[in-house]
Amino acid sequence: MRAGDLPEVRAIAAAVHPGHPESDAVFAERLALHPPGCLLLEAGETALGYAIAHPWHRRRPPALDTLLGALPEAPGVFYLHDLAILPAARGQGAGGGALRELEELTGGLPMALVAIGGTEGFWQVQGFAAVPDPALEAVLRRYDSGARYMERPVSRSGDRRR
Repeated sequence: MRAGDLPEVRAIAAAVHPGHPESDAVFAERLALHPPGCLLLEAGETALGYAIAHPWHRRRPPALDTLLGALPEAPGVFYLHDLAILPAARGQGAGGGALRELEELTGGLPMALVAIGGTEGFWQVQGFAAVPDPALEAVLRRYDSGARYMERPVSRSGDRRR
């Protein structure tokens, strides 16, 4: 992903997450803070989706539409902020492919995310498990009523899924 791709990213976000809008500044900041973790998913010249991930604090998902300011010096997880794929492109392996690319960037950290909109099952198939934590409930409710904080550990064998 490059700065010139941000209008396409914004359009995909609006189509995929209409109830969870984020400002242009949020997308631009994530790209500026951790460019390798910002992927534009394309088929030829057509943008089909995007992924945004970065190092972050464990069990402290950022609130939606919030600037981070900086990345932590000692992160506890590699946080998947968003994976958005247009409906016409779903079921073709783009999500799993993006996840595999992002795995290469984890630096040995477990991955974490907030599953929204009924996507928990997809993330479970990818090796993520819900992490119940009453301290997270207030933050998660700002995403949606079914939001779940999930993590996927990294095993010592190098297999990122257990």
